[in-house]
Formats: sequence, C-alpha cells, structure tokens
Amino acid sequence: MTELRTRRLVLHLLTPDEAHCLIDGVRATTDRWAPDYPGPLDLRGATAFLDACAAGHDPRPFGTFEIRRAEDGRAIGGLGFHGPPGEDGAVTVGYGLVPSARGAGYATESLRALLEFAWSRGVTRARADTGVDNLASQRVLAAVGMRCVAENRVLRWYELPAPDNGPASTPVPVPGGGSA
Repeated sequence: MTELRTRRLVLHLLTPDEAHCLIDGVRATTDRWAPDYPGPLDLRGATAFLDACAAGHDPRPFGTFEIRRAEDGRAIGGLGFHGPPGEDGAVTVGYGLVPSARGAGYATESLRALLEFAWSRGVTRARADTGVDNLASQRVLAAVGMRCVAENRVLRWYELPAPDNGPASTPVPVPGGGSA
C-alpha cells in the first residue's frame, strides 16, 4: 500500500476494492469520509482506475489517491495520474476537493507531494488542464510551478518539467487540431 504524507495530509493510493466502495457509496468501516465526500471528480477518478484495471492495465503506482486529513483521517478529495508515464516520460495529473475542504491550501499541498512522487519515479514532465473560469485551480497549478502553455475558450493546459529537465516548451495539442 502506497501512502504519501505531507505536514497535514495523507495521500492514500486506492485499491480496486476501495474504488468499488467509493463508487457504490459504501462508507469505510471507520466512517472517515467528509460529509460531502465523494464528489463527482472522485467518482470519475475511481471509475477510470477500475476501467484501467479491468482492461488489464493496473496503473498503480500511477493511479488514484484519496486525500485524507492527517489530523482526523477524513477523506476530503482525490488526486492522481490519468495513467502511467507516456513514451516521453510525461504524466497528466488531476485533483479535486469537496467544497467543505476548499480554501485551506490542501490542493496545493497534495499536488506538490504528488509531483515529488512523480519526479522520484523518473517522470520527466507533468501536465494538467483546467477550465478557463476555474481561477482557484489555476492558482493551485501556478503555486506548484506549472505554467500555462495553451488555452482555448474552454480549457487552459499547464505543464511543468521535472527539476533539471529543461523549460516547459513541449507543444500541447489543442482539441480541434493544431497546437498552441
């Protein structure tokens, strides 16, 4: 079982059984979910993880992590990788917190830990995207050092090279053709 720890958080790598419980709404026996957990992004992440496992491509350790507050063990969101590193060594990351946990710096803290984990596993670059109107997420991405490398009317794409891996300059494909 892989857990990443920060000063205030535990990032717990989900198992298939835990992902099934999450999707089915079956609270853990310790009943340590925040009242508004899981959110839609948590369910989507768990579903994508299980789909990959069912296709014979268990992505762990590049899977889905549950974000838990260290002080009380409550699950407050999730983050993780959209899959293992690609041929270029890059990963795409995503994250989300339930409304009751927002505004406390948890997203930034957990994303920093996830990126450190990725760098320790040889990842060369991290990518993320967010809605153009999601200013909170844009602040999180900027706080961890990611730069906006492309945008359209709906999304902004961000990336960050691994430390000592050069500038973030890889063209990012924009849906509908071309790159930014």
